[in-house]
Amino acid sequence: MMSLTTTNRRVKAAKRSRAMLLATVAMVAGADMAYAQAVVVQGNRRVEAETIRSYLTGRGAGSVEEARRELLATGMFRDVRINRRGSTTVVTVVENELINRVVFEGNKKINKDVLLGEVQSKARGAFSQATVNADIERIKDVYRRSGRGLATVTARTVDLPNGRVDVVFTIDEGEKTGVKAINFVGNHAFSASKLRGLMTTTEMNFLSWLKTSDVYDPDRINADLELIRRYYLKNGYADFRVVSSDAVFDAAQGGYIVTITVDEGEQYRVGDVRVESQIADIDSAQIQGRVKTAAGDVYSAEAVEKSLQAITTETGKRGYAFAQVRPVGQRDPASRTINIAYVVEEGPRVYIERINVRGNTRSRDYVVRREFDIGEGDPYNKVLIDRAERRLNNLGYFKKVRITNEPGSTPDRVIVNVDVEDQSTGQFSISGGYSTADGFIGEVAVSESNFLGRGQYVRVAGSWGQRAQGVDFSFTEPYFLGQRMAFGVDLFSKYTDNTNYARYENRVTGGQLRLGLPITEEFTVTWRYSLYQSNLKVPNTASKPYNDCSVPISGVTPLNPNGSAMYPNCTYNGEASVAIKEARGDTLTSLVGATLNYNTLDNIRDPRSGFFAEVKPEVAGLGGDSRFIRATAEARYYHEIWDDIVGMLKVQGGHIAGFGGRDLRIVDNFFLGPSLVRGFAPSGIGPRDLNGGDARSNALGGTTYFGATAEVQFPIFGLPRELGLRGALFADAGTLYGYKGKRAFDLNGNGSFNCPGNAGFNPSAEPECINLKDDKTIRSSVGASLLWSSPLGPIRFDYAFALSKADGDRTQAFRFSGGTRF
Repeated sequence: MMSLTTTNRRVKAAKRSRAMLLATVAMVAGADMAYAQAVVVQGNRRVEAETIRSYLTGRGAGSVEEARRELLATGMFRDVRINRRGSTTVVTVVENELINRVVFEGNKKINKDVLLGEVQSKARGAFSQATVNADIERIKDVYRRSGRGLATVTARTVDLPNGRVDVVFTIDEGEKTGVKAINFVGNHAFSASKLRGLMTTTEMNFLSWLKTSDVYDPDRINADLELIRRYYLKNGYADFRVVSSDAVFDAAQGGYIVTITVDEGEQYRVGDVRVESQIADIDSAQIQGRVKTAAGDVYSAEAVEKSLQAITTETGKRGYAFAQVRPVGQRDPASRTINIAYVVEEGPRVYIERINVRGNTRSRDYVVRREFDIGEGDPYNKVLIDRAERRLNNLGYFKKVRITNEPGSTPDRVIVNVDVEDQSTGQFSISGGYSTADGFIGEVAVSESNFLGRGQYVRVAGSWGQRAQGVDFSFTEPYFLGQRMAFGVDLFSKYTDNTNYARYENRVTGGQLRLGLPITEEFTVTWRYSLYQSNLKVPNTASKPYNDCSVPISGVTPLNPNGSAMYPNCTYNGEASVAIKEARGDTLTSLVGATLNYNTLDNIRDPRSGFFAEVKPEVAGLGGDSRFIRATAEARYYHEIWDDIVGMLKVQGGHIAGFGGRDLRIVDNFFLGPSLVRGFAPSGIGPRDLNGGDARSNALGGTTYFGATAEVQFPIFGLPRELGLRGALFADAGTLYGYKGKRAFDLNGNGSFNCPGNAGFNPSAEPECINLKDDKTIRSSVGASLLWSSPLGPIRFDYAFALSKADGDRTQAFRFSGGTRF
């Protein structure tokens, strides 16, 4: 009985508790409804009252003060006031005006579109004084980055009907505040001018109005310090360090004074070099040949880096994919040498789980991935990852490349992230120039080095000049069939008027197939097949009567050698050689060849150190009209003699020989001049036909040539380096000889040759043989040059004085070549 009574009491108590809880909820809900109905909104014109009320009555609404701050933070209101009037809450708001437009005044150096992209105040957005104040600082920062740190910015509003305003930023751009001076402290091995030449940051000068490289940029300064550090390490200063880099704005001078303090240390040479293999199956002696450093050499961190790559690749080929190569250097301050040991050891067994390519909006993924010598699932190797990063940076497709790692799904897995940013790779150019060989010439070209994001190179160009016109098309696939070999196609047609230096005109039309195979980082072999047709004409006009022996021209009177008129032999008024006449018409050449290229130059366009060699063997005769074997070679060596003074030595040579019982055609011979020895005109040296009124214009070409050049290039004192002007002194020597073509020609078709010494020679008729002048005289010259490596194109002025020459040679002291874009 007691148990039942207790149970009933508990049930009744539970019912009473639930009833009280429901009553409480109802009271709270009723209070919320009443509170919601008691919020009055005033002053709003564009913003709905319910939107404003929700900040006080909505879920998660806080105190009245919190609601006021949140409403102001929306940027829609200039002022918000919340008051209690009895049981009613009154919210009074003053809405911000709408921005009709954003206007910039006084901006001449920076386009308004750039400024609009920086500011947060936008047309059709709500006006906020705080945002405008922040925009003033943003605009100032844009000007600081562009080298105008003294720029001032103010803002005002112009009231318009219907609650709208114009926001006007008034800018006083001020003078340019770039880098006024770059000073070095502690440098002894290299001059300050040399170190400044390594930097991309430049000093202000009279060219500042058209350059931005003199703008002070801390990030660029840091990158320049790395360039300086690498240069010192490349030249043996293994202890080099940058002590400090300070930039102080000098208002009196109107720019920044950058002071870089360095500690060079001593220059080291390489002492003992050895490979220590800790892998049983890898013999140190077998991979010693892969080392790029040698005892006695100036220590170079770059050579050590290349050695690491070469040894890593070799050990990988031998089946040790996880092998790691690390350099161990032991300094000997007394002898100033560094003993280098390349230690080969087994590394941790870590695999690449995934390679993520990110940021490439245009370039295809495979264009990035193919620069890696390793892929997903392969053993991870830091040396090969670093090589891929350098390759990607060298492509020119990306503004920046950054490769990072992160842990994979298991401890023995790593994820490689490749972050890139695409940049424009297309180019449209209109260029013009003048050369002493081709006269005035202009070119229109369209090129794309990353065609459709596939990494292919395409170029179409057309040129027109006084003595040369042509069109050409070029296409290159750098990874043919998925392999690291470049396949290319070239199509061309070029007309050349050689009548200034020889008595003929020529048009060459054809094409070429190329296949380049990189053997090492420095050595490349390119196989070529060319098929082209040469159409040679001898003009016969009143201004160019070079064939009037066979087709007389009205009004043109043949002359005697002594100048008397009406002499029947017309060869003395500038007639073309009979050898050139015999070569008239079309000649089809089918040629296969190769280009063997070895290149260690530090810079292709403006080399300061390194070696370049190229050999081109060729055979013509796979069909067509020509039958010859030809080989040419050239080698250049550059060395920095002292403080930006560069010495260059060049040797070149070539030989051509016919086969199959056929004589060489004149169009196959070498025609040389200033490209071999400056101071001579195009086709100005070599075998000639002495018949005719001007033997100098009847070049026949030769079969053998060789030459050498010594040149010293130097900066011009007082001129800023960014102007791109350098001077040079040179000495050339060389020769061209060995005419092997026919010497007698049956032009009349009667089976005999009308030549002096032959029976029945008729001096009144055109001779059918050449009077050959062919010797091995060494031509030489000395001279000076002005070089302009401008961003608009290379231009070179040469003035040479011929020291030695042969009879019949044609000299030309001044030579101007190059071009520019406009």
